[in-house]
Amino acid sequence: RLYQIPFGMPNCEDESEARTLYLIGDFSAPAEFFVTLGVFCFLYSMAALVLYLRFHSLYTENTKLPFADFCVTVCFAFFWLVAAAAWGKGLSDVKAATRPTTLISAMGVCQDDGVVCSTGTTPAMGLANISVVR
Repeated sequence: RLYQIPFGMPNCEDESEARTLYLIGDFSAPAEFFVTLGVFCFLYSMAALVLYLRFHSLYTENTKLPFADFCVTVCFAFFWLVAAAAWGKGLSDVKAATRPTTLISAMGVCQDDGVVCSTGTTPAMGLANISVVR
Protein backbone atom coordinates (compact mmCIF):
# COMPACT_ATOMS: atom_id res chain seq x y z
CA ARG A 1 0.00 0.00 0.00
CA LEU A 2 2.45 2.56 -1.23
CA TYR A 3 -0.19 5.28 -1.36
CA GLN A 4 0.02 5.45 2.45
CA ILE A 5 3.75 6.26 2.47
CA PRO A 6 4.51 10.01 2.54
CA PHE A 7 7.78 11.61 1.57
CA GLY A 8 8.82 15.23 1.75
CA MET A 9 9.60 17.27 -1.33
CA PRO A 10 11.70 20.38 -0.75
CA ASN A 11 10.17 23.69 -1.74
CA CYS A 12 12.92 25.81 -3.27
CA GLU A 13 10.94 29.05 -2.92
CA ASP A 14 10.51 28.78 0.84
CA GLU A 15 13.32 26.91 2.60
CA SER A 16 11.33 26.20 5.76
CA GLU A 17 8.41 24.53 4.08
CA ALA A 18 8.29 21.15 2.34
CA ARG A 19 5.40 19.64 0.44
CA THR A 20 4.31 16.13 1.26
CA LEU A 21 3.90 13.71 -1.63
CA TYR A 22 2.66 10.14 -1.56
CA LEU A 23 3.88 7.17 -3.52
CA ILE A 24 1.54 5.67 -6.10
CA GLY A 25 0.30 2.09 -6.12
CA ASP A 26 -1.19 -0.69 -4.06
CA PHE A 27 0.72 -3.92 -4.54
CA SER A 28 -0.44 -5.61 -1.34
CA ALA A 29 -2.68 -8.25 -2.97
CA PRO A 30 0.14 -10.38 -4.46
CA ALA A 31 2.13 -10.19 -1.22
CA GLU A 32 -0.89 -11.14 0.88
CA PHE A 33 -1.70 -14.05 -1.46
CA PHE A 34 1.90 -15.27 -1.27
CA VAL A 35 2.02 -15.10 2.54
CA THR A 36 -1.45 -16.62 3.01
CA LEU A 37 -0.61 -19.53 0.75
CA GLY A 38 2.65 -20.03 2.63
CA VAL A 39 0.79 -20.23 5.93
CA PHE A 40 -1.75 -22.69 4.52
CA CYS A 41 1.05 -24.85 3.07
CA PHE A 42 2.78 -24.88 6.44
CA LEU A 43 -0.40 -25.85 8.28
CA TYR A 44 -1.19 -28.59 5.75
CA SER A 45 2.34 -29.98 5.96
CA MET A 46 2.09 -30.11 9.77
CA ALA A 47 -1.27 -31.91 9.55
CA ALA A 48 0.12 -34.34 6.96
CA LEU A 49 3.16 -34.98 9.16
CA VAL A 50 0.91 -35.86 12.09
CA LEU A 51 -1.09 -38.14 9.79
CA TYR A 52 2.04 -39.85 8.47
CA LEU A 53 3.63 -40.39 11.88
CA ARG A 54 0.72 -40.87 14.25
CA PHE A 55 -1.88 -42.53 12.03
CA HIS A 56 0.37 -44.47 9.67
CA SER A 57 -1.87 -47.55 9.67
CA LEU A 58 -4.89 -45.46 8.63
CA TYR A 59 -2.85 -43.96 5.79
CA THR A 60 -1.64 -47.35 4.50
CA GLU A 61 -4.97 -49.18 4.80
CA ASN A 62 -7.14 -46.54 3.10
CA THR A 63 -6.44 -46.23 -0.66
CA LYS A 64 -8.32 -42.95 -1.07
CA LEU A 65 -6.32 -41.06 1.55
CA PRO A 66 -2.95 -41.18 -0.31
CA PHE A 67 -4.64 -40.12 -3.54
CA ALA A 68 -6.39 -37.22 -1.80
CA ASP A 69 -3.07 -36.24 -0.22
CA PHE A 70 -1.43 -36.32 -3.65
CA CYS A 71 -4.18 -34.16 -5.18
CA VAL A 72 -3.97 -31.57 -2.40
CA THR A 73 -0.18 -31.48 -2.70
CA VAL A 74 -0.40 -30.95 -6.48
CA CYS A 75 -2.90 -28.12 -5.94
CA PHE A 76 -0.66 -26.47 -3.37
CA ALA A 77 2.34 -26.80 -5.71
CA PHE A 78 0.41 -25.14 -8.54
CA PHE A 79 -0.87 -22.33 -6.33
CA TRP A 80 2.64 -21.83 -4.94
CA LEU A 81 3.93 -21.33 -8.49
CA VAL A 82 1.13 -18.85 -9.20
CA ALA A 83 1.74 -17.01 -5.91
CA ALA A 84 5.48 -16.76 -6.55
CA ALA A 85 4.84 -15.36 -10.04
CA ALA A 86 2.29 -12.87 -8.67
CA TRP A 87 4.67 -11.75 -5.92
CA GLY A 88 7.49 -11.45 -8.47
CA LYS A 89 5.35 -9.15 -10.60
CA GLY A 90 4.25 -7.20 -7.54
CA LEU A 91 7.85 -6.77 -6.44
CA SER A 92 8.92 -5.51 -9.86
CA ASP A 93 6.04 -3.00 -9.72
CA VAL A 94 7.14 -1.86 -6.25
CA LYS A 95 10.69 -1.42 -7.54
CA ALA A 96 9.45 0.63 -10.48
CA ALA A 97 7.28 2.82 -8.26
CA THR A 98 10.06 3.48 -5.74
CA ARG A 99 12.96 3.92 -8.18
CA PRO A 100 14.72 7.21 -7.33
CA THR A 101 14.55 8.47 -10.92
CA THR A 102 10.78 7.87 -10.93
CA LEU A 103 10.38 9.82 -7.70
CA ILE A 104 12.47 12.71 -9.02
CA SER A 105 10.42 12.87 -12.22
CA ALA A 106 7.26 13.17 -10.09
CA MET A 107 8.62 16.20 -8.23
CA GLY A 108 7.56 19.43 -9.90
CA VAL A 109 10.45 21.37 -8.41
CA CYS A 110 12.91 19.19 -10.34
CA GLN A 111 11.25 20.06 -13.66
CA ASP A 112 12.12 23.77 -13.50
CA ASP A 113 14.90 25.20 -15.66
CA GLY A 114 18.27 25.40 -13.98
CA VAL A 115 17.35 22.95 -11.23
CA VAL A 116 19.50 19.88 -10.91
CA CYS A 117 18.09 17.04 -8.83
CA SER A 118 20.18 14.03 -8.09
CA THR A 119 19.25 10.72 -6.60
CA GLY A 120 20.88 9.46 -3.51
CA THR A 121 21.76 5.85 -3.10
CA THR A 122 19.68 3.25 -4.84
CA PRO A 123 17.74 1.20 -2.30
CA ALA A 124 18.96 -2.34 -1.70
CA MET A 125 16.38 -4.89 -2.84
CA GLY A 126 18.43 -8.03 -2.29
CA LEU A 127 16.28 -9.50 0.47
CA ALA A 128 13.11 -8.74 -1.47
CA ASN A 129 14.57 -10.53 -4.51
CA ILE A 130 15.39 -13.55 -2.36
CA SER A 131 11.77 -13.73 -1.20
CA VAL A 132 10.68 -14.35 -4.79
CA VAL A 133 13.32 -17.05 -5.34
CA ARG A 134 12.11 -19.05 -2.35
